[in-house]
Parts: sequence; structure tokens; C-alpha cells
Amino acid sequence: MSDVVVGEDGLARCPWGESSDEMRTYHDTEWGRPVRDERGLFERLTLEAFQSGLSWAIVLRKRPRFREVFAGFDAEVVAAYDGARVTELLEDAGIIRNRLKIEATIANAAAVRALDGGFADLVWSFAPPARPRPASFSDVPAVTPESKALAAALKRHGFVFVGPTTAYALMQATGMVDDHLAGCHVRTDVD
Repeated sequence: MSDVVVGEDGLARCPWGESSDEMRTYHDTEWGRPVRDERGLFERLTLEAFQSGLSWAIVLRKRPRFREVFAGFDAEVVAAYDGARVTELLEDAGIIRNRLKIEATIANAAAVRALDGGFADLVWSFAPPARPRPASFSDVPAVTPESKALAAALKRHGFVFVGPTTAYALMQATGMVDDHLAGCHVRTDVD
């Protein structure tokens, strides 16, 4: 039995995709679709790290401001942020004000830069083989062997605040895996 929920528009969605208009739009137009550019991947990695311990709805609501304060997720710019910039960010109510996560974003920007254009190749090298969509929400894993390997590889390259669960959420968000439920109307080119 599938856990999909049918919205007022008559379309079946993963249950979290019906929780608000903002979540519905994200679910229907972005989540699970392949992201292969460096900025897009750096953004998703950063947002998944900020989401750790919080609701995705909070992060999504603050996403426009995150884009502003992190220079459109330009790793070169963010890698140059200093202590004064961290202090400014800690005072910005438009983002999630967590020193460890802000400092991790700066460290991760430096790690992206050190890969010199190889960040997307590194991340996507851990994409698992295609598999059938999960039948129900209980079939969606939080961690996989691939996400454990991706997290370990990222750490070896200097990334921080990226455990296997965050790595798997990154894989879901960027279309490396398609965890839209089997009955969901969304179709990605991961199938």
C-alpha cells in the first residue's frame, strides 16, 4: 500500500509534499531532479547541513536569504568569509543562526574550491544503480552504503558536517536517487 496523498488538485504526492504550498512546489518541481552543477550541489549540501535537527520547511522558507548571504552559493566567495562575516551571519535572523553550520559552510566552500571543478564528479560518482521507487514511506532509507561512502569521501576531501544521513538527503534532493513514492505523480529522469 502506498502512502501517497491526493491533493486538492487531484494529484497523488509523497505525503510531505502536501504539507504546504511551498513544500508542494519544491516536491513537484525540484526534489529528486538531477543537479550536476557545482553551485547547485554546494547549495543543496549546505541546506541539507542546515536542516540537520530541524524541519525542512524552515530551511526552505529561509532559502532566499541563504542564497543572498552565501553569494548565490559561489564557493570562491564563501571560502573567503572571515570571522567578522561569521559574526554578521550569526546576527542575521533571516537564516538559521548556528555557528557550527555557518563555519561548516565556509569550510565546505573551501573544500569545493580545492576540488577545482571536480565537486560534481566526486558527488555523482557515488550514485547508486537505479532501483524501483519505494512503495511506501517506510521503504525510504535514511542511510545507504552509497551515502556512507559519499560522506566518507567528502570528509577525506575536507568537508565537514556531512554524515551519511546528510549525504543521503543530498542524494535525494539532487536526483542521485528517486525516492518519490511509486504512486506519486512526479516523474524525474532518474527512472
